[in-house]
Amino acid sequence: MAWGTTYLVTTELLPPDRPLTAGVLRALPAGLLILAITRTRPHGVWWWRSMVLGTLNIGAFFAFLFAAAYRLPGGVAATVGAIGPLVVGVLAARFLGEAFTARRLLAGVAGIVGVGLLVLQANGRLDLVGLGAALGGVLSMSSGIVLAKKWGQPERPVVTTSWQLIAGGVVLLPLALLVEGLPLEPLTSANAVGYAYLSVIGAALAYTLWFRGISALPVGSITFLSLLSPVVAVLLGWVVLGQALSVGQLAGVVIVIGAVLVVTLRPAAPTSAQAGHTDPALIKN
Repeated sequence: MAWGTTYLVTTELLPPDRPLTAGVLRALPAGLLILAITRTRPHGVWWWRSMVLGTLNIGAFFAFLFAAAYRLPGGVAATVGAIGPLVVGVLAARFLGEAFTARRLLAGVAGIVGVGLLVLQANGRLDLVGLGAALGGVLSMSSGIVLAKKWGQPERPVVTTSWQLIAGGVVLLPLALLVEGLPLEPLTSANAVGYAYLSVIGAALAYTLWFRGISALPVGSITFLSLLSPVVAVLLGWVVLGQALSVGQLAGVVIVIGAVLVVTLRPAAPTSAQAGHTDPALIKN
């Protein structure tokens, strides 16, 4: 739900046409802030694992979103992104041994339909490069989620989150400088508030909760919660910006929430391998 506020904050508070810069300022300061507080650096294999996870979950994911946003209408990109729970379900069944049930399949299809009703417009155009970027974002994030579950967490979720945020920000920084360059205008107070919100709430808090959830729950179930982001974005546009809300969009809200509840209120039982593994980070928490 915190991620669902990103669109409103971006459009109302941030400078226009600088999504990669926003990605860097969202991820890197948040990761460095947590690192300064926890004073826990990666160790051993977690140097390269953090780089891989940070690239998949944040760096490459944001870059793909940037490309898709420029080549596709937002509704098309969001609908493509809604296939994420199904992709994670397939990957989790293959690499984690989680059951890919008919309930998850049907809920995943319903989620795609619901998001489509929420955000698709009749004049939405299809661009092959944009579609490829949107699919790349789905595959990047889905792979990062499954790898994060498979590798576990050697420290508290807030610590491993900081490692990923820093890695993702470092990956994005040269791309942002190459594509967008340095900002030419000084930041306004509204810009500063927007960047601070996205960094503290949209990155530090949201990603910590997200990765803790990944460590505690079946990823094939928890990823359905990501479908709430477009729901929150549309409802905030209606409440805060006075945008119209059609009957079709209301139906989309109901379908998405129904799909999320069907899966998350009855998560699949853990496999024998998962049942015998206890994450030390959970014991601390």
